Amino acid sequence: MNNDSIKQKLIEILYKQSFKYDPDFGFTLASGKKSDIYVDVKKTVLSANGIELTGRAIFNIIKDKKVDGIGGLTLGADPLAYSAAMVSNQEGAPLNVFIVRKEAKKHGTQRWIEGVLSEGARVIVVDDVVTTGGSTIQAIEKAKEAGFEVVAALALVDREEGGYEAVSEHCPFESVVTRTELLSYGETLK
Repeated sequence: MNNDSIKQKLIEILYKQSFKYDPDFGFTLASGKKSDIYVDVKKTVLSANGIELTGRAIFNIIKDKKVDGIGGLTLGADPLAYSAAMVSNQEGAPLNVFIVRKEAKKHGTQRWIEGVLSEGARVIVVDDVVTTGGSTIQAIEKAKEAGFEVVAALALVDREEGGYEAVSEHCPFESVVTRTELLSYGETLK
């Protein structure tokens, strides 16, 4: 499959498995904010077809950025990083994965980050859904504290609710899919 067909198939799966739209009543998000859309990306990225398409879509975006690794804040970033790393290995351009813990390990090394990357590694920070950008920024900051060079951040879905602008203050940011693209796809089904 080419890049466009991978993205289109991923939008289709995200829309059918992960996306809800309710302009009348909306949804309360983890932040407490109300939104007319809800995106439960895990329903897509934890399915066999969804995780492969996600990995391919992410790899296609980052493959020319000359990076050593990919990761982000656990739990949302984990399947994205794992799938992109697996595809990168299949394509002969292997990336290592790093995981940013939600809190420092309480024993042993007491690290915030798990993985095999060393200081100076060039990395991409990933997140499943970006709303305000808070968790993505937290992952960027922890990666930088670990001595990584954060080349860019990437979200599977950008809700287009201010996260792009917030994350872009820390590093270049892009997304695989946007709220607008998901709503547009939904319009084609009517």
